[in-house]
Amino acid sequence: MKKLIVAASCALALIAGGASAQERNLRIAFDVPYEPFEYKDENGELTGFEVELAEAMCEEMNANCEFVIQAWDGMIPGLLARKFDLIMSSMSITPERAERVLFSEPYYNTPGGWFARNDFSSDVTDMDAMKGKTVGVQRGTTMDTYVTENMGGIVTIKRYTTADDMVLDLEGERLDAVFVDYPVGEQTILTKEGFKEVGESVKLGEGVGVAMRQRDADLAEEVNAALATLKEDGTYDEIMNKYFNYDIKM
Repeated sequence: MKKLIVAASCALALIAGGASAQERNLRIAFDVPYEPFEYKDENGELTGFEVELAEAMCEEMNANCEFVIQAWDGMIPGLLARKFDLIMSSMSITPERAERVLFSEPYYNTPGGWFARNDFSSDVTDMDAMKGKTVGVQRGTTMDTYVTENMGGIVTIKRYTTADDMVLDLEGERLDAVFVDYPVGEQTILTKEGFKEVGESVKLGEGVGVAMRQRDADLAEEVNAALATLKEDGTYDEIMNKYFNYDIKM
């Protein structure tokens, strides 16, 4: 697989609705760090499950791609402002988002997980036990929506731009518990001494899709076709098995 260079300029020929081919850059946005999906390794190189999957997808589409790092709360505004062309950053498909962007078919689904320090003993499903607790979520995620809708007014909700900042506050005892994408908690919290998973994981939403502008229906078809090929030829499983010991594929 050819290596894609972050921030490299590139040209992609797309045929849209019978029109002649046009050259343009294909830019894919990621929120970093969000390990194991997208993060920088010890050499400062962008990597992770979605980064490698994007590399394979672009190769299948015969496209060179520019990778753009974008804070989560600016993802959809940045897409609509044409700062990039696709979002491939664990964006769950929801009806509200689907009114603003066009999603590919879902390419993975993982549950939300509850994590806390070892001395945490409350049942996260018992609202009496959780009353007054402080819970951390990443702003604008399906985990944020879930906690807001189910625990708003019962717990204090602290919202974070990055998962790393949320984990730091959990370590600093400024949070009682966090609700995050399960693989993120598994690799950023459970790998640290003194922390544990609390309660059952919660399946949320319809899965994660690649987000594009509404008018980019032809691009969505190409993305769907490329992802389907990667699943069929084993490339998806090969990448997935590097980061997970369980199946997240949809």
